[in-house]
This record gives sequence, C-alpha cells and structure tokens, in this order.
Amino acid sequence: MTSRIPRDSRLRLVRPRPLAAAPRAVNQRRPRRPAPRPPEGTPARSELARMARSGLAAAARVAHWADTALRPGRGGTHSDGKGTLSDATAERAAADLGLTVTQVRADWDTARLAGLVEVHGDSARPGWRLRAWDRDDSAVLRGWVALFDAWSLAHPEPDHFEHGAVADVVSALPQVLSFLQLSAGPVPVEQLLDLLEQRVTELRTERCEVPYGPRPEPVVVPVPVDATPLAPLLDWALHALTSVGALTCGDGQATLTPLGSWAVWVKLEQICVAAQSPAGNIEQAAEDMLRGCAQLRPNAARDEYRAWLAARPVGSAVTELLVAARGDDALLRGLAFEALRVVGAPAEPDVRGVVDEPALRPYALLWLAEHDGVDPEDAHEVLTREEATWLWVDTAAAVTDHGEAPMLVRHLESALQPTVPALLDEVRAVGHPRTVQVLVALAAAHPDPALAKAVRRAAFQVHTGGS
Repeated sequence: MTSRIPRDSRLRLVRPRPLAAAPRAVNQRRPRRPAPRPPEGTPARSELARMARSGLAAAARVAHWADTALRPGRGGTHSDGKGTLSDATAERAAADLGLTVTQVRADWDTARLAGLVEVHGDSARPGWRLRAWDRDDSAVLRGWVALFDAWSLAHPEPDHFEHGAVADVVSALPQVLSFLQLSAGPVPVEQLLDLLEQRVTELRTERCEVPYGPRPEPVVVPVPVDATPLAPLLDWALHALTSVGALTCGDGQATLTPLGSWAVWVKLEQICVAAQSPAGNIEQAAEDMLRGCAQLRPNAARDEYRAWLAARPVGSAVTELLVAARGDDALLRGLAFEALRVVGAPAEPDVRGVVDEPALRPYALLWLAEHDGVDPEDAHEVLTREEATWLWVDTAAAVTDHGEAPMLVRHLESALQPTVPALLDEVRAVGHPRTVQVLVALAAAHPDPALAKAVRRAAFQVHTGGS
C-alpha cells in the first residue's frame, strides 16, 4: 500500500459569506419588507434635515467653536458631570461669537441635548453628529429628534409647579402629540387640555393601590386628586415644544411643524416595531438576543435587531452589543456587528474605538468600510492578508461551534490563499486562539484523507509550537 502525498489542491476563491448564515447550510432569500413611509405631505428627508440644521444652527456654531478653541478633552466645563460651561469659557465664547453669555449657555445646553457635544466625566467633546453635520442628513435628524425627546429639559418648568404634576404631564404628553399628528392641522388648546386631563386621570387611576384579601363589602378606591391645575402646565409644555421647533402656537390653537409631525410619526413607528418583535427577544440582554437570532434567516434577524434597538437607548444598546462581541463565541461576534449595521451612524464612534482590539478589528474595519459607502462585496479589500486570515479562522470557529461538517468544508473554499499549504502556513502565523480546534474539526470533516492528514499535522504543530 502506497502512501499518498498531500495534494497542493487549488481552492476555489469565493467571497466570504455573512456570519449570520453560519447556522444554516442554505440561505434562502425572502423579499424585503418595504420601509414604512411617512404620512402624505411630509417633506423629503433632505428638506427636513435643512429645517433641522436651521433650527440647530446656533447650537452647532457654539459646538464648532468649542471644538476649535478648546479641543476635545481640555478644560472649559465645570466638574459637575454635566458638561456645564465654566464662567471664563462662556465669556470667551461670547466675545468670540458676538453673543451674550446667556445666549452661549443656552446654545451650549441645546448642543448637549442634541448630541452635538458629548459629556464624559468632567469634560466634554464633540459628538459624532457634529462631525457628520455637513454631510449626513440622518445625523442631523437624529440630533433634532434627541432634542425633541428632551423638550422638558430644554425649557425647564417654573419652580412653583408641583413635581408630581409635572411628571404626570410629561408622561401624558405623547398621547397629546399623537392626537396633534393625526389631526394634521391646528387644534384648539381647549381640546388639548381636555385630552391631557383625561390622560392624567388615567395615569393617576392606574397608580391606585387596591388592597388584597377578602372584602365583604365593595370598596370604592378613590382617584387621587392633585390640586395643581393642568392648564398652566399645558401652556408650559406647548411653549417648551415651540422652543425646540416642534410646534407653533397662536390664536388659541397649536399645530405641529413638519419636523414635529415627522418626529411624532417616527416615535409611533418605533413603538410599532418594538411591539412586533418577531422572535420575542426584545426584553433579553444583547447576548441572549443574539443567541435567539442565531437560527433566524438574515432578514428575520434584522427585524429582530430593529425591534430590540427600538426598545432601548442607542448608546447603551451599542455598548451591550460590543460587550457581547468581545466574548468567546465567534458567532455572537459576527451577529453583534450585523446588529450594529442596523444601528448605523450612531455606532460609528464606538466601532472606531474598538479597531485596535485584535479580536474585533477585522469586523470593525469591514463595518466602517461599508458605513463609508464601500460596496459590501468589496469591503473585504480593506483588510490586510493577516486580518483576512484571522477573520477566516474566527468564522470557521463559529461554524465549528454552531454549523455542520459540510459547511465547514465549504468554508475552506472561501480562503484567500490559493493552496491548502499556503492557507495552513498563514493560519498558524496569525495566532488565533481557536486555531487548533478549527483545524482539528476541519480535518475530521474533510472527505479527502490526504488533505485531512495535512490539516491534522498543522493542528499538532500549532498545539506543540513546532514547525
């Protein structure tokens, strides 16, 4: 019996398949759901972005001044954890910009609420939205929506208002705004006041505590009564929303601006998306959510990511996803970056922040390339040969843990190296922590005995540190 020499077989070069496809051998395509369209008459996104830029122009001017004059991370704010401008910095900005100190402080506060400035500990630095201000309409609109969400902070209530009543009005106002949005025109303030009073009464009734245990006689639970009249609070809320550009008020009527109407529609769509979580993972932590999506088709997984993201703040969601990506499970690493693709531009600073982490670097570079407009089919070209090989091993680890043997064999065909010996040499050189397990699994799965023997020998050499 003669021994066979490991063949220097050529590998068919194919583009790497998305990691989300790893759990299944066949990736059936489903037609994409059409994106929901805003109500008829809503201006185009470019026009909405122009309106938002105009409304936030003063805040952007102060933020750009701080970026140039102070540079990120330097002094200029109080050490109160809120990024409040120091007196000296506010006076300097007022002198440079030809504004009053009061105007500078108001514009700075708006910049913080819109995410043009981000506060980190005792310092403030330019936000990603400021960096993308002139080129990215989505960044501008997200900044305006952030300000819209913070309307009660942008125009704080007078001190004499009772805090509980203020909280009730803030909680009830989304229903008032939804009514305004559906009305698509001016609504009398008296009608809004009636609606507000109804909603506040519902909220207070829901908070009533009903005693448990047997009750021989019917118990009437009184609705708590707050002596604070709601008319002044509604007036405050309407003026606050007017100050951020969401409303116009006059002649006893209130009307949503085009930006305000669009923002309310966006919020309603987010609520609908969150309520339609297809696989029920909306309340799970990021890692559990990703595991729940591992067996879904790519389109269904993206729907689940959208629902999960709609139910939590973007910043904390991105942080959770990156924590999951740093774990030992390579499949979750790939799925986490698929979810970050759904996040889009808001994730850019955090993704750039992990480029120097070896385990995340290839994924981050691909994400950034696609974010910058590179065709996903060509994005792999931004990787060095070593980074691409590391990603090949990481993807193979995901297939080893979650896929099937035939899929691992097919993954061999996606390698950049033209020959098996060249692939094995470079795989050993990149030092991936799962190299041995991947090679052992590949040797066990491959039907060619000679090739399997060569792969086993490579696994043994990596394990023993030999050559």
